[in-house]
Parts: sequence; C-alpha cells; structure tokens
Amino acid sequence: MFTYAWYQWLAFFYIYCFCGWIFESAYVSLKSRRLVNRGFLRLPMLPLYGTGAIMMLWVSIPVQDNLLLVYLSGFLAATALEYVTGWTMERLFKMRYWDYSDQPFNINGYVCLGSSIAWGFLTILLTEVIHKPLERFVLDADPTVELCILAVVTVLFVTDTIQSVKAALDLGRALEAMTKMKAELEEMQVQLALLKAEAADRAEAMRSEAVDRAAAFRDEAEAFRNEAADRAEILRNEAVDRAAALRDDMVSRAAAFMPKGAVGDMTALVKQLSALYEKRNRLANHSTFYRRRLLRDNPTAFSKRFEDALKELRKNLE
Repeated sequence: MFTYAWYQWLAFFYIYCFCGWIFESAYVSLKSRRLVNRGFLRLPMLPLYGTGAIMMLWVSIPVQDNLLLVYLSGFLAATALEYVTGWTMERLFKMRYWDYSDQPFNINGYVCLGSSIAWGFLTILLTEVIHKPLERFVLDADPTVELCILAVVTVLFVTDTIQSVKAALDLGRALEAMTKMKAELEEMQVQLALLKAEAADRAEAMRSEAVDRAAAFRDEAEAFRNEAADRAEILRNEAVDRAAALRDDMVSRAAAFMPKGAVGDMTALVKQLSALYEKRNRLANHSTFYRRRLLRDNPTAFSKRFEDALKELRKNLE
C-alpha cells in the first residue's frame, strides 16, 4: 500500500483536491445559505486538502499498522502544514483565509487544538476507509488514458493557480495601497483644516483691529470737530490723511491676511486631495473575475491591518 508511480500520486492529489472542495463548499454553502464556490482557485479544487491528504499518506507509511501512531502522525503533519500554509498566505496576500483566533488552544489563529484533533481522526479515516476504493480506481485505470487526463488537468490547474496567485497578490497590494492612501488623505485633511483655522483666526484678529481703529478714529474726529472753527480746515485735511493712512494700512494687512504661501499651500493641498481621492476610487472600483471571486467566495477571509480597505472592496461588489 502507498507505493505508487509519480503520476498516480499526482492523480491522488487532484482527487483529494476535488474531494476537499466538495466538503468545504458544502459546509460553507450550508452555513451561508447560498451556493459558494469555496476555495482559492477557480477550478473545483482546494490544494490544501490535496497536499494534506498526500502528506497524511506519506507520514503514515512507516506506522500504517499502528492506528495510534497513524493518528499522531496525521495530527502533527497536518497541523504543521496548516500553520505554514496560513502563515505564508497571510504574508504573501495580506489576508487571512481562515482563522481560529476565537477557538481555545489556538496558535496565532492559524491552527487550534480542535482542528488538529480532527486532522488526526481524518488521517485514520483516510488511510483505512476513503483511500482504499480510490486506490483501486487509480491503479486499475489505463495508464495512457490516465496520463492524458492528468496532462489536461495539470495544464488547467497550473494556469488557474498562476491567475489566482496573481489576483491574490494584486488584491493584497490594493489593500495595502488603499490603506496608505487613506492615511495620507486624513493627514492632508488635517493640514487643510489647520490652514483654514489659521486663516479664520487671522481674519477675526484683523476685523477686531479694524473695528477698534475705526472707533478710535471716529472719537478723534469728533473731538477735532468740536474745536474752534479756525481749525476746521486743518481737521478736514488731517482726517483725509488719516483715512488714507488707515486705508493703506488695511490694504497691507489684507495682503498679509494669510500666512506666507498659505494660499498656495491650500490650493496645492486641495489638488492633491482630489487626485488622491480619484486614484483611490479607481483602485477600489477596479474589479476582475478572480478578484471578485476571492472576495465573494471567501466570506471568512479578513485582514487586521487592512480591515477598512477590505470592507470597502466587499461593499463595492454589492
């Protein structure tokens, strides 16, 4: 048992990828109450299950006559595979496609005791029940026909994997870029608000000063007007001079109303804000088949760092 040609191992891998897809899609569909084409690929395959099944078979070969050791080997090997796969996918794609953080005895949310126990029992079920009829089916198949089918499936699988990985990487970069843009937008809005507040403060100060100067000028003019008639002409001339001086002073203060370069800074900030909003909207609304599928068919996938951006992308699909 478990001594096969390379192409037979490949056949088992694809079969267990398909079986894993059936199990996972059925479970998530029932939970979501809608049909869900579960998985990372467009094809009805889940490579994690295929890889896990092959690993379970490999590690159980030396201990296949001892069910306890079969259980322990599957427990450890599958747990290690799940942890490494989850950690790697999150680092590459900026998203976590499964999470056990709410389960007891979990390790960084990638694995938990409950799933590991289940992997151990699944290893026994696989080696003692599931694999035997599949083994007969693969071994009894005509090698030529089997190789032809495997060649076609491999081409489709590799093509789909490349497209899916590319889409997942693009999605991860989009989440990162959108989050960075949001931080930049918030910073620009703060700068713009500060400039506006400073301008408002200067306007209020200038208005108060102008009111005070006008009142003082009126008081002084009234005092002059009550003086002797022989000073009327002098008063008029002096009032004209003072009015001109006040006007010139107000003009110069109006020119200094905004801090140096503030108008240019505000204009530049507004232009940058508009450009950044437009760029972020294009990034958020850009959608391909693979991106839509990754978002729609992995409802439990999430990202702690890019949670807001991920919510925005999912909202755009609705």
